[in-house]
Amino acid sequence: MKYRILRIEAVVVAGIVVTGAIAALPLFSLNAVAQIAVSSNDSKVVLVNGVVTVPANPVDDTVTVINLGVSPPKVVAEFKAPSSVAGPPQNVAVAPDESFALVASSMKLDPADPKKQVPDNRLSVIDLKAKPPAVIATLESGLGANGMAINKAGTLALVANRHEGTVSIFTIAGNKLTAAGKIDFGDPKSSPSAVAFTPDGKTALVTRDGDHRISVLSVDGSKVTDTKRVMTGGHRPYAIEVSPKGDIAVVGNQGANAGDIMPVNVIDLSGKAAAHRQHRGCWAIHRRPGVLRRWQVSGGDSAERLESGAEPSILQRSRSAGRFQRQGNDAYQGGGS
Repeated sequence: MKYRILRIEAVVVAGIVVTGAIAALPLFSLNAVAQIAVSSNDSKVVLVNGVVTVPANPVDDTVTVINLGVSPPKVVAEFKAPSSVAGPPQNVAVAPDESFALVASSMKLDPADPKKQVPDNRLSVIDLKAKPPAVIATLESGLGANGMAINKAGTLALVANRHEGTVSIFTIAGNKLTAAGKIDFGDPKSSPSAVAFTPDGKTALVTRDGDHRISVLSVDGSKVTDTKRVMTGGHRPYAIEVSPKGDIAVVGNQGANAGDIMPVNVIDLSGKAAAHRQHRGCWAIHRRPGVLRRWQVSGGDSAERLESGAEPSILQRSRSAGRFQRQGNDAYQGGGS
């Protein structure tokens, strides 16, 4: 099957300016059907005049489990677990049956110099059915463990290792994960960042923001292979989501971190010419320039390209409402129509 990256100019911008700044906003991985949110909280870095800095006395990273089924939402549990601001919300994954969650830690404090950070490889397994929820295992993935995904069957997890150029494979039985090898792209600087399964679980897409590519993996049960098929879209592809139907995937590109406006690529997974499609819009506050924007995502006969503001680096699709949503370190995400 052939996959293509599609582009057109299609965006609606709402001219609403937000005053002030949003800082230290928890980053959530949401299951649209569920009433649980899992927040991964990095407590070892802060921004000082725009520079990532380790505070004098950093506290431990935490994970917060939040009940969204009540109003206002209520914290069910909060406990220590390694995390990193590099990766959210893709570094959090919740099992399809909501029995457990995974949290990856991409960076940690350097034991030799606590004012610096070095790549981490820890993957925490959290039992969401326990009362209260708690970490039940800490596994090793790869250096710079970043974005991850669990297949729809809940039998396989893939973790992109950003500083290693690999993807770790874990088989799942209940809430127990077992390492089952790695996919090596042959270049640590390829920086695999996020993973997304197709609904049938037979294909996984991996963004590589180091060499501006998207890799296509073949999945057969617990066997995962690199097809060597790569696509090139925007500059530094980072976040990726596949639609519930499996007909398209959406990729957010980081760009050059110079305030440039980068496209959101839409990948045709159907193997056919692009058909007309339309999705409801969504609201997002971008870190720069701090503007509340409304995306109206639509498809046509030509390629698709969505101008989404600076750094559309973190993007998720609401599975219940058919909406695309952007999430980020300093971003509020919510649906719109």
